[in-house]
Amino acid sequence: MEAVAPGTKHKVVTQQEWLHARKQLLQKEKELTHLYDSVRAERLKLPWIRITKNYVFDGLDGKETLADLFEGRSQLIVQHFMLGPGWREGCVGCSFGADHAQAALVHLNNHDVSYVAVSRAPIEEIEAFKKRMGWTFKWVSSFNNDFNFDFHVSFRPEDIIDGEVDYNYQKIPYLSEELSGDSAFYKDEDGKIFHTYSAYARGGESKLTTYMLLDMAPKGRNEGGPGNLTNWVRHHDRYNAGGYVSNTGRYVAETNNGSCCHAEEHKHEDR
Repeated sequence: MEAVAPGTKHKVVTQQEWLHARKQLLQKEKELTHLYDSVRAERLKLPWIRITKNYVFDGLDGKETLADLFEGRSQLIVQHFMLGPGWREGCVGCSFGADHAQAALVHLNNHDVSYVAVSRAPIEEIEAFKKRMGWTFKWVSSFNNDFNFDFHVSFRPEDIIDGEVDYNYQKIPYLSEELSGDSAFYKDEDGKIFHTYSAYARGGESKLTTYMLLDMAPKGRNEGGPGNLTNWVRHHDRYNAGGYVSNTGRYVAETNNGSCCHAEEHKHEDR
């Protein structure tokens, strides 16, 4: 009878048997790496769309155009951060992503890439939450422009048709007035701006290095389903504070019976 590790279904084998199984998996991992290389190359070959609308955002120091957000660099990544007007705090999943972007900021900025979060909440509400979380990346408000609506991460009542909205390049059931995503832009020497790429739902998962590390851990991601952050992720200052995360990505305290992104939306997405 083969030995099994206590409390698990994993076989306990000899070093030689383990090495054989590991080499078989390694071949599949190499195939996946090469496939990702191919996908990444195709991403870089995507056609671009020139941005002609004059988006003006509210920043901590006043009005800023989309061009201003590049801060002298030629590339810009925007995190469509779920923080709607009147929300006391941002989406838990978006905050999880922002933690990783904060860590990468110095490297991005020194590789000709600026990183900015954009939300519909007024700048005063953004700054209060940003200060609480200790983040230093630029974060601006699109409350007074159509940016979020044009990139299909915020929804007006008229955007909901038969209970569905346009998100991640398809129709999905309406879940929340705010959803998440990431978009990339390029600014040429003449100042023309181009939209080059956007990813939504699990399309932004590759930036979450916590997941990449968990994928190597004995229990893996150890959550209830693909992209189900609500099982365990919290704002980084809320671990062990009780409560739960609703299916719209918002934290709910144990004393709050009301329900106020990622997990539920991912049920409708393969990616």
